[in-house]
Amino acid sequence: MEFAELIKTPRVDGVVLHRPFLPLVEGTLCLTGHHLILSSRQDNTEELWLLHADIDFIEKRFVGSSGTIIVKCKDLRIIQLDIPGMEECLNIASSIEALSTLDSVSLMYPFFYRPMFEVIEDGWNLFLPEESFKDLESMTDEWRLSEVNRDFSICPSYPPLVVVPKDTDDDTLLKVASFRHGGRFPVLSYYHKKNGMVMMRAGQPLIGPNGRRCKEDEKLINATLRAGKRGYIIDTRATAVAQQAKARGGGFEQEANYPQWRRIHKTIERYSVLQDSLIKLVEACNDQSHSMDRWLSKLEASNWLSHIKEILTTACLAAQCIDREGATVLVHGTEGTDSTLQVTSLAQILLDPSCRTIRGFQALVEREWLQAGHPFQHRCAQSAYSSGKLHGEAPIFLLFLDCTWQILRQFPCSFEFNENFLVLLFEHAYATQFGTFLGNSAAERATLKLPQKTVSLWSWVNRPQEMEGFVNPLYEPNSLVIWPSVAPQSLQLWEGVFLRWNRSSKCLDEAYEEMVHIIEYNKELQKKVNSLRRQLAQLETEGSPLHTP
Repeated sequence: MEFAELIKTPRVDGVVLHRPFLPLVEGTLCLTGHHLILSSRQDNTEELWLLHADIDFIEKRFVGSSGTIIVKCKDLRIIQLDIPGMEECLNIASSIEALSTLDSVSLMYPFFYRPMFEVIEDGWNLFLPEESFKDLESMTDEWRLSEVNRDFSICPSYPPLVVVPKDTDDDTLLKVASFRHGGRFPVLSYYHKKNGMVMMRAGQPLIGPNGRRCKEDEKLINATLRAGKRGYIIDTRATAVAQQAKARGGGFEQEANYPQWRRIHKTIERYSVLQDSLIKLVEACNDQSHSMDRWLSKLEASNWLSHIKEILTTACLAAQCIDREGATVLVHGTEGTDSTLQVTSLAQILLDPSCRTIRGFQALVEREWLQAGHPFQHRCAQSAYSSGKLHGEAPIFLLFLDCTWQILRQFPCSFEFNENFLVLLFEHAYATQFGTFLGNSAAERATLKLPQKTVSLWSWVNRPQEMEGFVNPLYEPNSLVIWPSVAPQSLQLWEGVFLRWNRSSKCLDEAYEEMVHIIEYNKELQKKVNSLRRQLAQLETEGSPLHTP
């Protein structure tokens, strides 16, 4: 297919662009295979380059012979294009709708993008499983790196290399894989070097209505227990939902077969409920009625902060079991690719200070989301504005980023990165020139040959000139476990995402930037003061006339 076949009108003059916080711009609108571009001959006017993949929904309005297109983006921005001529407006709208809903991944922009910067380090090779396993080997010899899934035939959503108990052979893993949803047998997620406890993740066991049993599965997870210790199984489904899954061939670990494990059910909602919550939240944020009662009512009705609370509470429980109870934890829901990953990754942020650094957080996203099989292509296909029928779209990763922001806000000095870094990941998960978030699994990325054909987001982020914008000036390394409050009054709406295109939040952004400048100035001033103190101390010890007896 040629992109030109989808572009009915490639260029229109005299188009007026309306954008949040920026003056009107009149110029020429051009459509390419991947971008909507509006440029003006006016001096000091910034061009608009909008990826078609970033367009969630468009509305058309007509007045006389001219038309207006309202473009609603996946990053929650809304822009308006006033187009002279009804036919031109209809053609542009039709072309945008076709180009923004391409089915073929290989036609997406990352396969055509050529970086204008020098790639200093290849992000595709930064966080390989074998490299992280070397760190684990330096702490314990109880685990091994298995290649049982090297051709993705055992579990399509797992990477080729997984970490499993040392005494568990590959034949056992094959039997356990047939007993777990999607072949997702229990694998190591995190090793707590403070006390040697571990967190594992998996898919639900396929118990079924007949109470099927797998002794190899029982043996595998029991191999992670310390002598005389019990483990905790955190199931991210309500008890009733898990019971229903059992009737459909899934289920949960039977106490009679797993006597050394205590099962805890913590309810984290699934796709359609979460997508509906996002839609309601964004609708509330865009409500211009300015009625306090209406705003608070809509915010509460969205249940977004309730979902945040549920996820954080479950992550805190997992961290508490590991750090304070000294117990092994196994986390799973149904598939093990959504709520499971929210819990395991957030628990690591609480437990492991390295996950609060820029590189460490990248490694966490790579390990616990990309390599662990979160289906980004499906979940992020639509954002809050699309009116199309849902096919598994849900803001799973956005909720994880929001939870991270909630923790960062409560512990502003414990994170090396700032809010901008989290917003960047949100944007690139939905639409990007990089290949990092394409595909639904490591197997799909291998088939698409993404490392060979696209550029990694990490290659761009880790350039020193870009990194500067993501560094938190308040950062002081904190080696302790952090325990955020999940009380309702401690959780706030993430304005940096949901209100950033709202004028009322612009003043807050500017105030924050001013505060950052003041902090940086004070740090530089403190350095100069310390330098003067050292000089004075040196002069005093050398018997300078400044010395006072």
